[in-house]
Amino acid sequence: MKIIYSNQPIPKVFPPQSVFLAGPTPRDKQTPSWRPEAISILKKLKYKGSVFYPEWSDKSAKIDYDSQVEWEHTGLTKCEWIVFWIPRNLKNMPAFTTNVEFGRFAHQHNVFYGRPIDAPGNRYLDWYYKKCHPNECCSACCNIYNNLADLLKEIV
Repeated sequence: MKIIYSNQPIPKVFPPQSVFLAGPTPRDKQTPSWRPEAISILKKLKYKGSVFYPEWSDKSAKIDYDSQVEWEHTGLTKCEWIVFWIPRNLKNMPAFTTNVEFGRFAHQHNVFYGRPIDAPGNRYLDWYYKKCHPNECCSACCNIYNNLADLLKEIV
């Protein structure tokens, strides 16, 4: 598995087996990110592809906003799979940008979506995802997952 952080260049030739870990990023240094757990799960599942990880590898560096959003835009539009995991916390992971990204990409058939059952403010996202992915499509992408491990199993 190759992890590509957002402070690293996106490969010129896009990897065919790639997943973008979309969802909220903590807004302070005290709140842990959910993405290390996702990487741990993918390792246990022996995922061999590339993981686009929209956080900087150096947590102490000052992030350049324009470079960050450009990197995310490119990754979201080119990855084979987009996994939206939305453990929204209104205080320190409100997921405002995630809401926009979700609205932009949720209709695509390469999008998988989940959130903890108790995460606030995801009711409309649930409704919209179901609307975009009706059950008759017979694909795992129709499911809304409330467990990160189950969500990631689907893309592996």
